[in-house]
Amino acid sequence: MDPASNIQHRRERLPIALASVAALVAAFLLAPAPAAQAADESISVNFSVAGGSPTYRASGWIYGMTEDGSGPADHFFTDVKFRYMRAGGAQLDSPGGWVSGRYDRRWNSTRAQLLRTRALGGEFIILPHDLWGADGYPISRFPGDNGNWTDYDNFLTRLFNDVRATGAPVQWDIWNEPNITPFWNRSQSQYFELWRRTYQRIRAEFPSHLIVGPSCACVPSTSGWWPQYLDFIKSTNTIPDIISWHSLPGDPVANVATANTTLNSRGIPHPRPYQINEYGASNEQNPGDGSWYIARLERAGADGLRANWASAGNLHNDLGNLLTRVSGQHQPKGEWWVYHFYGSQTGAIAQVTPSANYDAFATKDSGNAKILVGGGRTTGNIAVNLQRLDTTSGIVVNNQVRVVAQRIPHNGGGAVSGPVTIQDTVVTLSNNAATVNLPHSNIDDSFTITLLPPSGGGGGFASAAIAQHSQLCLHNPNASTADGTQQQQNTCNGGNQQLWDFRPVAGVADAYTAVNRQSGKCLDVNGASTADGAAIIQWSCHGGTNQQLTLRKVTYAGNDPRDYQLVVRHSGKCVDVNAISTAPGALVHQWTCRPVTQSSPLNQTWRLSGR
Repeated sequence: MDPASNIQHRRERLPIALASVAALVAAFLLAPAPAAQAADESISVNFSVAGGSPTYRASGWIYGMTEDGSGPADHFFTDVKFRYMRAGGAQLDSPGGWVSGRYDRRWNSTRAQLLRTRALGGEFIILPHDLWGADGYPISRFPGDNGNWTDYDNFLTRLFNDVRATGAPVQWDIWNEPNITPFWNRSQSQYFELWRRTYQRIRAEFPSHLIVGPSCACVPSTSGWWPQYLDFIKSTNTIPDIISWHSLPGDPVANVATANTTLNSRGIPHPRPYQINEYGASNEQNPGDGSWYIARLERAGADGLRANWASAGNLHNDLGNLLTRVSGQHQPKGEWWVYHFYGSQTGAIAQVTPSANYDAFATKDSGNAKILVGGGRTTGNIAVNLQRLDTTSGIVVNNQVRVVAQRIPHNGGGAVSGPVTIQDTVVTLSNNAATVNLPHSNIDDSFTITLLPPSGGGGGFASAAIAQHSQLCLHNPNASTADGTQQQQNTCNGGNQQLWDFRPVAGVADAYTAVNRQSGKCLDVNGASTADGAAIIQWSCHGGTNQQLTLRKVTYAGNDPRDYQLVVRHSGKCVDVNAISTAPGALVHQWTCRPVTQSSPLNQTWRLSGR
């Protein structure tokens, strides 16, 4: 749904009867299977049934890049395994596009976003209707009015020449939402003629490009507009390469089943790719619903592009509402962290049995298994039954496994510094199984589960480190991979260059190495110096005490329990922001630790967001 229409939707799923209030949990519990506690709903993951490798089919968006294609920063795309962008200059000039004599601005933006999408490794889906000007604003004419197609033919000639000049392939989404008047305010028969003409011209001029349609504001059905469209494309031999529709709201699993039925009954060659190229109504854009849609798209085998409900300049900026801006800088919302976890899932896809309101996407790889749990319709306890853990690789040691569960908060749609660890426990299995109980008390939040070998006795976590005097994050500059790069503080943005894996040091209480998620290198005191002012750098991990940090909890009235001093073991000195600077880019070094009080400088106090 293009945002200009301002049409709201809500996904309805089957309601469930909760058990008793006593069955709701106030804290996270973990127990061997079978569960010792009744669950409001349960899902199961069977690791003995493995599918193919993840392809991140849900990691696409409609719009979300700046008009010139320069922002947001690359890592917001690459860290989530970005696959698709769908755009055509909507809402630039009002009205704008070909029909208003303002094609050039919309094309220039489309070209910039196309080339950036390709540079980031994604596929670009072009929207001719937005370039024409049919983006929800009243316009004077539509293609084929009064049987005259000359103007539209001239438009296509210009657009084809412009696309050809880029040298980049596109997917052609012929016309967006042709079944509703904001985008097609003419008869169905006139649309069908537009489809036939456009299809045949694309086939002639770009035989290797894929054609997408109908991208209707509907889901597949056995009566009404959908079967009428299928009958037309079958009778005219204009069947698109990719069948598409919008789930606003919808259930991709049920929708794909109906699509299969309606295509099969007409003898339309099948299977062919399905693309749900707008999913997630405005009130579904939160971690809980976003995780559910990812799981359902993966289960359905359909590619997905998340809808964008922004308007004006925001349409072309914030990655379809996955980001917000704080002091002009992009920062991730909770749902971006959902896609970040999804992008980290590798190996083979494991079998999940969903419940009425919850689903999950699970993978297993050498040394880890990961589960993204989704559901935004209800609250209550979610029991995640982990089965056949003996079929994972390198995770179970002496019949034990380490379970790290994190909550991804919605935070009212504001910036979120990262997932919050709610449990990190080594458990003993029963019959190669265990049950994880997740307390889903906020309807918009979501959960992740990571399974690891129990080495080190647990206690590790992934986190940003936020300097409390400046509210800036410990940052690996320029996404460097070089040994010796001095670390700094910078605006928090959720990127892997600001995420640190705190790994326990065996046999030493509260001691960790901090490994940068982007570079894979350890936080290190340069030259193992013990002097004040010695640079905090990154270096290949070697286990030395100049790469080991003791977490010293900071306590004073009103402070956050996630606040720590990071004390380097070899020197006994603190990781410190130089000169108490609050400027982005200020360097980080070690300095003699100072007692922390409510009134003291906090440039040695770091909030570990994932702790």
